[in-house]
Amino acid sequence: MEWRDAGIALGLARHGEGHALLDVLTAGHGRWRGYLHGGGSRKRASLQPGDLLDLVWRARLEDQLGSFRAESLASPAARALDDGEALAMLSALCALCLRHLPEREPAPGIHAGALELLAALPDPPRRRAAYAHWELRLLAEIGFGLDFTRCALGGPATDLGWVSPRSGRAADRALGAPWAEKLLPLPVFLRDGLPEASPAELRDALRLTGHFLGLWAGRQGAGDPLPPARLRLAARAERAA
Repeated sequence: MEWRDAGIALGLARHGEGHALLDVLTAGHGRWRGYLHGGGSRKRASLQPGDLLDLVWRARLEDQLGSFRAESLASPAARALDDGEALAMLSALCALCLRHLPEREPAPGIHAGALELLAALPDPPRRRAAYAHWELRLLAEIGFGLDFTRCALGGPATDLGWVSPRSGRAADRALGAPWAEKLLPLPVFLRDGLPEASPAELRDALRLTGHFLGLWAGRQGAGDPLPPARLRLAARAERAA
């Protein structure tokens, strides 16, 4: 068995003497793990989460672990070494993929959204929006899609400003105001699909998506609701806002 695909490095774990297990998010094959010969060597030490890779996977049988041949095409993480927010977003994205995406199931929308984030990393307003939009895609991928198209209270859909923490449906800003303490704020950039976000909008977006990621994890018995990298990103956004 063999396939070739474009991928994003999610994580590299040493395995044996000088080798490693490589986790990737691919365009056509979803999240995939394989053996990387020499992956623990100094030559491979520069491989970072978020790197763009040209991958060839081979195995004798389809259900085997198999091995990768990986060629690095670009390293967004290396370009963002002095940017704490950008690195925090990369770490959170990789951790969420490893936590929530099933192996070997194609998720082209998740891969495309990750590429959008990588392209937006040098631009803070764009990367904030791209990251939050990516988490919305992730929620939809795992069966927790949120509905920002109509008001759950029967009002107009022209000024949706809240989201129910139970149903994930949006509510009109004025109609939902009496229950503001029980509802989650809906940032305008998420509602309208806008390409830029402020630090305060990112904070509200992460509170929103983080609530439903935690809710999904709880229902699936997945242990801790959010990986440490995602918690660190949320804490950073709280401070920045």
